[in-house]
Amino acid sequence: MSCLVCGSGNQAERSAEMVIHFSGRENLDTPGAWVFPKLLVCLDCGFSHFTLQKTELAGVAKDTREDKFSALEASAGDVPLSGGSASQVGS
Repeated sequence: MSCLVCGSGNQAERSAEMVIHFSGRENLDTPGAWVFPKLLVCLDCGFSHFTLQKTELAGVAKDTREDKFSALEASAGDVPLSGGSASQVGS
């Protein structure tokens, strides 16, 4: 599989652990969801991506309401990447 940003085949899979939090003051009391995905990292440009297992996705989704998701979705295109913005990936 080639990197989605730079097209390189120089990638490595690594184990990761992270906590996913929802942004905003209204979510200060919402606990984060611990996830342990396999992370695919491009060793040339640094672009990384992962996929959550169904049980981890359920932990993230259970605290997601429609108004929270639409705010997160609206800001997703603002994430800068080394080769462009998130909205350009996969285009």
